[in-house]
Order: sequence, then structure tokens, then C-alpha cells
Amino acid sequence: MSRYQFVHELESTADHIADASRADLQVMLRRAALMIRNAGGLSLDPRTDDALSSLAAEIGKAKPDLVKTIVGEWLVANAYLPVPYALDEESAVEGNS
Repeated sequence: MSRYQFVHELESTADHIADASRADLQVMLRRAALMIRNAGGLSLDPRTDDALSSLAAEIGKAKPDLVKTIVGEWLVANAYLPVPYALDEESAVEGNS
């Protein structure tokens, strides 16, 4: 089960708490505690963290999503990941070679 599915299950159970059995709640709480315990955070320099927070607020994106985008684009730009699209013979391009 993915993290997002589990979060949805937790929220749904919270909305219908009277319908959940004690055993189901116990399993869900233990799973939540395990996920929190194993969640690894990213420790950033305070200036970097502030800059990312400001940029995320400016463009209306969550900071974790912004970090994923930045890292992903950096990996592609530096040839650690393949370019997500390929040009074929018929594609029009601009510029000089």
C-alpha cells in the first residue's frame, strides 16, 4: 500500500470513526507510527530552506514537490537521467547547431 493510499485510508476512517473496530484502529495507528518513525527528512541549510520556502509560496507549489522538480531537472540536465522525450527526424527545431 502506498503512502498516499494509507493517508486516504486514515482520513476515511477518521471521518467514520464510529464504524471502525478497535482492532482496525490499532493496526492503522501502528502502521502510522512505523511510517512516521521511518520517514527520512532532508536537512537543509537555513538559507537554502528559506529560499525554497519562498519560491514554493511564490509559484504556489508545495516545497517537497518543488524539490522533486528541481532535483529531477538537474539530473536530466547533467545526464544522470535520460531526457524524457526524444526528437525524431520530422520534429521542427529552432536555433543553430
